[in-house]
Amino acid sequence: MDLTAELKTAAWRKAERSTSNGGNCIEVAPLSGGRVGIRDTEAPDQAPYVVRGEVWAAFVDGAKKGEFDF
Repeated sequence: MDLTAELKTAAWRKAERSTSNGGNCIEVAPLSGGRVGIRDTEAPDQAPYVVRGEVWAAFVDGAKKGEFDF
């Protein structure tokens, strides 16, 4: 399956907490080859970012550690 078709049928999900902040969040979807799709819930028709699974795991780890806190 090519990436465009895979993104159209991907199982997008968002954090449960997103409903408490007005739904402003990102959605993620697991893709073939260990990749992860990332898109803005407010712009689902825009092309999502696609990153390697290792990149996503490093981001999630950094977020849990507070590395991106302002």
